[in-house]
Amino acid sequence: MPVVRTLSKVAKQAAAAPGGPACGCRPLAAMAVRGISFSPRQVTSDASFHSVSFSETDHPKVLITGEWAKPDGRPAGSCRYCFPKQFGKNNVILSDIRKPSSDVFHSGPFIYSDILDYKNLREIVVNNRITWLVHYSALLSAVGEANVALARSVNITGLHNILDIAAEHGLRLFVPSTIGAFGPTSPRNPTPDLCVQRPRTIYGVSKVHAELMGEYYHHRYGLDFRCLRYPGIISADSMPGGGTTDYAVQIFHDAIKTGKFECVLRPDTRLPMMYIDDCLRATLEMLEAPADALGMRTYNINAMSFTPEELVQELRKHMPELQVSYKVDPVRQAIADSWPMDFDDSNAKRDWAWKHEYDLPELVQTMLNFLSGETRMARVS
Repeated sequence: MPVVRTLSKVAKQAAAAPGGPACGCRPLAAMAVRGISFSPRQVTSDASFHSVSFSETDHPKVLITGEWAKPDGRPAGSCRYCFPKQFGKNNVILSDIRKPSSDVFHSGPFIYSDILDYKNLREIVVNNRITWLVHYSALLSAVGEANVALARSVNITGLHNILDIAAEHGLRLFVPSTIGAFGPTSPRNPTPDLCVQRPRTIYGVSKVHAELMGEYYHHRYGLDFRCLRYPGIISADSMPGGGTTDYAVQIFHDAIKTGKFECVLRPDTRLPMMYIDDCLRATLEMLEAPADALGMRTYNINAMSFTPEELVQELRKHMPELQVSYKVDPVRQAIADSWPMDFDDSNAKRDWAWKHEYDLPELVQTMLNFLSGETRMARVS
């Protein structure tokens, strides 16, 4: 950093002059050190960073990446409702590289943000005085396997930009992880927080990378990094986005529209699942938890675990005529077979009192009520 060295040299010469600086000002070196910030791309080996503190009465200023495209599943899309309600409409900025829909645009501040553009991200953080960064931009499992190069760029290179900017500006950073961060050699029933992780998808590999890099930045630079491993997330307000667990969303749409559903997984494929409201509440609770309450940086969270056949049986209590067939997609099935069947989330329950509210019967009833209401409104329109 030749500029800093030059400023320091000039300051030392000024301070060494008889009587010190002629203007009576503070030595330039003191001002230069405080006035220039660095990212981990530039820091010396003994540097460290710490989260910016703010008054208990102040709300954080939150930037959410990947809001409109919702590439990391339904949680990102639903954040536009719960985060502004929690922190104030003008304190939550939604961002993406795509033009937002009308409801997203009018739900609060929205800006263009490309996570692969380091300068653009840095300007957004500085200009908007961001204190918390919630990073949802990523390519899902099946989509990532179809375009590994793009997944590597978005999920890994983009993450590096996010980590550096969060550390540079002392942000609290939340990055979601996934059941896909585990592999066939991991314990599957249940899967603990700490165990062997050897995922077989670029999505899973990128999420393990995110977990480890976040933990490294926490210990190396003092970054307040927080991460939750989401199970399959089920939501009624958006369509499936290319994930292996998306059958559990698609089945509700097809059941209401046609009374028929073709499942891409075997009927006995057990996976951990969660309703969106529980997911969002867990995310907020973890973000707001005191730093000294967190015994680790990455936690499993869970609500229920079921198979396609069990979901169909619960649905048939409400829709007895539902017809279901199975046409197994070998790619998605192989992914599902390498994932946990159930999550052990005892550490989250212990450290920050996590507790889910929706089990399978409540999930099915809620989804049917929401989507049936939407269908009736569409017919009236």
